Amino acid sequence: MMKIVFMGTPRPAVVCLQRLLEDGHEIVAVYTQPDKPVGRGQKLSYPAVKEFADKLGLKLFQPFKIRDSEQINLFRSHNADVAVVVAYGKILPKEFLEAFPNGAINVHFSLLPKYRGAAPVNWAIANGERFTGVTTMKMDEGLDTGDILLQQEIEILPDETAIELTDRLSILGAELLSVTLKNLDKIQPRQQDDTLATYAPILKKEDGLINWNLTACEISNRVRAFQPFPTSYTYFRGKRLTIWRCRQISDDSILTAEPGTLIQSSNKTLRVACGENTVLQIEELQPEGRKRIKASDFVNGWHPSSGEKFYS
Repeated sequence: MMKIVFMGTPRPAVVCLQRLLEDGHEIVAVYTQPDKPVGRGQKLSYPAVKEFADKLGLKLFQPFKIRDSEQINLFRSHNADVAVVVAYGKILPKEFLEAFPNGAINVHFSLLPKYRGAAPVNWAIANGERFTGVTTMKMDEGLDTGDILLQQEIEILPDETAIELTDRLSILGAELLSVTLKNLDKIQPRQQDDTLATYAPILKKEDGLINWNLTACEISNRVRAFQPFPTSYTYFRGKRLTIWRCRQISDDSILTAEPGTLIQSSNKTLRVACGENTVLQIEELQPEGRKRIKASDFVNGWHPSSGEKFYS
């Protein structure tokens, strides 16, 4: 069993932390991001890792800065065997990576070197990948460039959202982390092939604005990928509409419609023309300032007409 400093912030990281405890490792310290004000009232929101650590009475640290000498010395003072990092949210300095005998091990939710960066699950879905997975790696100073320890592949399900896929990957990641630590002295690390690297940059609000010139399949992928943030949205009659569920369908009426045109709103369906003569059927959406509703409820309430446009 090992003495571990755990570093992570969101809910998926909690699954890995819980597995480490179940495996009998000693968690000598937990690092997570500082509390952040959210919403109109700017109420402080606690990271999921903090809530879990507090319940168990684990020693918790939430530094705003980690690169000053005081924080570096504090980190070394934990005298751990290894640091385990799962979606911590900051690039660690060399002094952190080399603080303990076994360095720092990262659980990354992609099959490295594909999708290095902050949002690997989202971009894998957005780009239409059929498979993804989890990688454990020895961290270095680069952005997800460290030597690979173990990997496990899974299939991305056809209608799976980023939220759902992340939940599955967090369970897989916890298992892979467990196996990695049990066999750390036997695993032969292997270098990544940088020529095969792709990147998954942090998502921005504007990434969610739907471009109706994309194909219906590409738009549907992005709708699934950009949940819970930034979501996929468009504008209709001057109001913002968030699309939560949709799919590509076959429809010959697309032949004369421009992308973004509503081509059918009868029979309680919403069908929109997209790029390359494809059709998107919207099944669940959310008008600005209101709750999520089915397309049939939107048709009954808004009475949209064929030929009206959705705007980017």
